[in-house]
Amino acid sequence: QAIYESQIRPRVERDHFGEYLVIDIDTGEYEVDADHLAASNRAAAKHPDAPLFAMRIGYRAGGRIGARPRAVRT
Repeated sequence: QAIYESQIRPRVERDHFGEYLVIDIDTGEYEVDADHLAASNRAAAKHPDAPLFAMRIGYRAGGRIGARPRAVRT
């Protein structure tokens, strides 16, 4: 998170809001994609054993577990 805040955020947040970002913690290299798996695969392909950090740009969480509540008509 610190690498994102200090080095990457100003470069990506405006143009990639809502997309997924995967950072190689050792090198600071990153991948951005609307598809979380695609970004992860590209980052892992560069350095297969690297520790990776994934997040969704502009959000506190990468996703949600469970269904969205909706109105029930009776």
